[in-house]
Amino acid sequence: MEEIFPGVYENKGKLYTLNIAPGSRVYGEHLLIEGGKEYRSWNPYKSKMAAAILKGLKEMPVKRNSRILYLGAANGTTVSHFSDISTEGIIYAVEISVRAMGDLFEVCRTRKNIIPILADASKPEKYAPMVNDVNFVYQDISQKDQVGIFIKNMDRFSVNKGMLMVKARSIDISMHPRKIFEKVKKEIKNEFEIKESIYLQPYSKDHMAILVER
Repeated sequence: MEEIFPGVYENKGKLYTLNIAPGSRVYGEHLLIEGGKEYRSWNPYKSKMAAAILKGLKEMPVKRNSRILYLGAANGTTVSHFSDISTEGIIYAVEISVRAMGDLFEVCRTRKNIIPILADASKPEKYAPMVNDVNFVYQDISQKDQVGIFIKNMDRFSVNKGMLMVKARSIDISMHPRKIFEKVKKEIKNEFEIKESIYLQPYSKDHMAILVER
């Protein structure tokens, strides 16, 4: 088991995180015991951050003491791996779907560094009173104005570093994804410096990960 980033491990071409809730699974992932420790496999087909890492991400922005605002937490798949990594931090997990929030609540029962928030990511003023001192914004939502929502949250919480998972087909189904990515990067450059941009094929079709810094 090789630690490729703090809290992120690789073994035989697969990614793992050290399970902070031993014995528990979140989405049916494989558990591996090695050296008396339990690791959870991190599936790149179910987590875009895992896909970005396997596609060559140079800087892992999620660290042991990260205070993360996660927009689009869904059922908690990627959130749970962030929970494994940020053992000294906290994750404010925002999700708009009541059904997905039910699954997320179950994840939070064994992971005390996740705070689930049922809210619309496009309205940060609604959940701002529940969010304290974050230093990283991670966004993975399907709304059309993905860039605008991302920038609004970065500004509202005065965050200097963030990562946007761009879903091209959610922005414009009629435009070629590469043109959408170019348009998104141009828009983001007005506000931030793009540190890395990574196409996520074959793990996520028509998706791009963009890491930015103010």
